[in-house]
Amino acid sequence: MCSEYIINTVMKKILLYGLFVTLVFAFSSNALALCVNVPEANLRGGPGTRYEKRWLVFKYTALKKIAKRKGWYKVQDVDGDLHWIHGKLVTSKIKCAVVKVEKANVRSGPGTRFKKSAMSPAIKYDSFKVIKRKGAWVKVKDEFGDKGWISRKLLWIQ
Repeated sequence: MCSEYIINTVMKKILLYGLFVTLVFAFSSNALALCVNVPEANLRGGPGTRYEKRWLVFKYTALKKIAKRKGWYKVQDVDGDLHWIHGKLVTSKIKCAVVKVEKANVRSGPGTRFKKSAMSPAIKYDSFKVIKRKGAWVKVKDEFGDKGWISRKLLWIQ
């Protein structure tokens, strides 16, 4: 009886710990994803407007949050470079993607059997809002509202 109680107690603790670790991983990985939610934004060399402008990015640019300081986020871009962006210019409420290859065909449906859309080809650094996924394909929307499908392996998704 006593050993059965100990085993049950230990098993419950292991299950609760596993659930805790899973939840922490799930929330922390999503918490790192940021998406530009304004038409244009500057990526800067430091947390303030007095720092140099390094890059001009556009709506739906995906970024990975590294740190936060006084309303500014230190972020990583598709190339792994680090920059700073003001917190009011990004959101974690939508999922975004950036083309990580020189050219990516944009299709009318999820697969190579579908014709190329008028958006094709998307070029490196083009950015999109992720609408949904179907297998190895991602339905995306650009800043003008045009939609299409791109192979997941051609995108950096945050």
